[in-house]
Formats: sequence, C-alpha cells, structure tokens
Amino acid sequence: MIKIATFNINGINGRLAVLLRWLKEATPDIVCLQELKAPADRFPKAAIEAAGYQAVWHGQKAYNGVAILSRSFPIQEIRRQLPGDKTDDSSRYLEAIVGKMVIGCIYVPNGNPYPGEKFEFKRKWFKRLSAHAKALLKHDVPVLLVGDFNVMPTELDVYKPEKYINNALFRKEIRAAYAKLLTQGYTDALRTLFPTERIYTFWDYLRFAWERNAGLRLDHFLLSQHLAGRLRQGGVDKHVRGWDKASDHAPAWITLR
Repeated sequence: MIKIATFNINGINGRLAVLLRWLKEATPDIVCLQELKAPADRFPKAAIEAAGYQAVWHGQKAYNGVAILSRSFPIQEIRRQLPGDKTDDSSRYLEAIVGKMVIGCIYVPNGNPYPGEKFEFKRKWFKRLSAHAKALLKHDVPVLLVGDFNVMPTELDVYKPEKYINNALFRKEIRAAYAKLLTQGYTDALRTLFPTERIYTFWDYLRFAWERNAGLRLDHFLLSQHLAGRLRQGGVDKHVRGWDKASDHAPAWITLR
C-alpha cells in the first residue's frame, strides 16, 4: 500500500513541530504541502530529511509555497509553474514524478472577495489547471492532482451552504470548474470513499469553528483512471487540528494498492 497525504501547513517554519509530530505519527509515503509561507532558502530541509523524507519545494516569501515530500520513492521535479500565464510568478503549483506517478501539488487561489479581480484570477487559474490536467491525461501515465483546491465541490462539503453562496470557495463558477476536472477523467478520491458523509479538512480560527465542527472540505485528491481502481482507504486526521499551534487545515490522506 502507498499512503499519500496533503496538508496545508499554513506556515512551515512556525508549525514545523506540528508537521514533524504528524509525520512521525502518520508515516505517509508521499506528502503534498501548501502555504509554506517561506522563501526557498528558508525551507527546513535538514529537519525534513532527519524525519526520513526527501523533498522538492517552491517557496515564496510570506505567501503561498508548495512542496512534495517522499519517504519511499525518488522525486524528479518536472515543473514549478502552472502553464498558461507567463506573468504568474506565484508559488502555487509543483509537479514531479514520484516513483512511477506524476503528482501535481496544488494551491488554488482563494478568490475572495466576489466579485472582483481576485475572483477573476481564480477563474483563470482554474481554466489553466483544467487545460494542463487534460494534457497530463494524454500522456497515459498515472496522475494525481493533490492539494488545497479552495473549493467545496458539493453541499456535503460545507457546514452551512447557504452562508457561502457568494463566497469564492463555493461560487457556482468555481464548483463548475472543479466538476470539469472530474468530467475530464479524474476521480475525487475522498468523495468516492465517502459518498454521503460530511467530511471537512478546514476549520477557521474564528468563531470557535473547530469546537463547533463548522468545517469545509477544501483539500482534495484527484486520481487519473490508472489510479482510481487502486484506491483503498482514506480519511482526515482531524485530531491534528486540535493540537497546539495547529494549522487551520487538518491533513487528509488516501491509500493506493
């Protein structure tokens, strides 16, 4: 079995102890991290390697940042920018061959407020992601798109849907963009495993959201057809959200045969 996880760490250096504790406890084989919030030279490479992981990363000072960690397989970086806009220099996409799989680590723009320039940037970013995701399938290799997509695809993925109608995380345009990825041939792993359950991966720091379980499912695993049939288990390590100095996201994971 291969265990693959995603974790929006919300500041890797400020929450390094949380990350290392979770890595030791959960022992995932591959991890996609988002929101490193650190430039490339501030990535804690030594601590990650001491925990048993090699890593590739794309950092950015104070914002964004993505990384792929591997405990069991070699990593060969392919690209560190989503194609389609040469002016976009944000560190939101990192792609690598890990073992025999192509993994895209993703941090989609938040897009709020709606309407506005940030929302339009998110729409365009999703359009670029869709085009690249389609191109990846043409190579006929196992592909995973993993990370914080900043979208709740269905009403099951948000504790109070009516509250989010005009939020960029739940706007119909963004949900449609996510749904398009599925129609192209990708499988939403967690929703496949839990077709009728409310599953959350994010709880805001405000208004006691964690204590009230007022959550959102923002973190997803999209599998190409090569991998969808190998999907076995999955879940969210919810308890990590309750740790001291925790991220507002909890790690999510799947296992593949």
